Amino acid sequence: GSFTIRLLQTSTFQNTSFVDTEGLGLLEDIELGSLDKHTWNIHFYKPWVSPALPRSDWETLKKMLKLYLQHFNHLINEGAMQKDVPYPFVAQCMAGCELYPNRTSRAFAYVGYNGQDFLSLDMNDATWLLSQDTDLARYVQAVLQNYTAFSELVEVIFNDTCVGDMEMIMRYGKAALERQEPPVATVFARTPRPDQILLVCRVTGFYPRPISVAWLRDGQEVPPGPAVNTSATLPNADLTYQLRSTLAVAPHDGHSYACRVRHRSLGTRSLLIPWGNSEVVLIAGLRAGLLAAMAVAAIM
Repeated sequence: GSFTIRLLQTSTFQNTSFVDTEGLGLLEDIELGSLDKHTWNIHFYKPWVSPALPRSDWETLKKMLKLYLQHFNHLINEGAMQKDVPYPFVAQCMAGCELYPNRTSRAFAYVGYNGQDFLSLDMNDATWLLSQDTDLARYVQAVLQNYTAFSELVEVIFNDTCVGDMEMIMRYGKAALERQEPPVATVFARTPRPDQILLVCRVTGFYPRPISVAWLRDGQEVPPGPAVNTSATLPNADLTYQLRSTLAVAPHDGHSYACRVRHRSLGTRSLLIPWGNSEVVLIAGLRAGLLAAMAVAAIM
């Protein structure tokens, strides 16, 4: 599949003379390092990141990032003063590159303002595009477009340098990128009201992040609809992931239900966790209405 390196920047402009900047580098969801907010030096999080590139390359990248941040802070402050933007405010950037299996690549850069999409950079012709059509966005767009040195710097970092550096980092981080942890899943039920049972499939401990969770009714997949609700995938403290999927059903409807989980770590197999009235037990110590079917997971 494809791989993506992202550099995330959050700059809080407290006033015209003080900007608090935080930065984080990611390869997929692996944290590579962060930016020291006081010195703008790079702190590496993984022991294999620093050796992936020659010291001179890291020094060049560090100089370019510092130059970029200086220009960025100046331009944003200039726009804020010209347009009487109230302080404090937050500017966010996400930039990087995506490498595809056929070795083609795509670079990207986005700017946000107070949590809202603001501008994006078209790397093909180095033009800034509006994400929101406001007076402030148009002004900053014009300033950035006229300040070609800044756009060229962004293009050098993320269009020219990014892909070559990512290939080297991927080579050194091969074991981390290939890490796989299988999911652990349980199914239990709650009764939010007398005429409804809410089946809950809790899936946790898996890595990498992509996963497929579906409900089966009598062996057939339940299509998406108001009865099915799947949460966002959230991180665990051990750098794995978790999510929950719920299915609303009527009591004693005569159907059998199961939660099916598919994940890269399982290969071509699926994890199948059944639930049925014959397996329901009332869990002591929990409030009335909490039912659980801690069924043994079966590999299809």
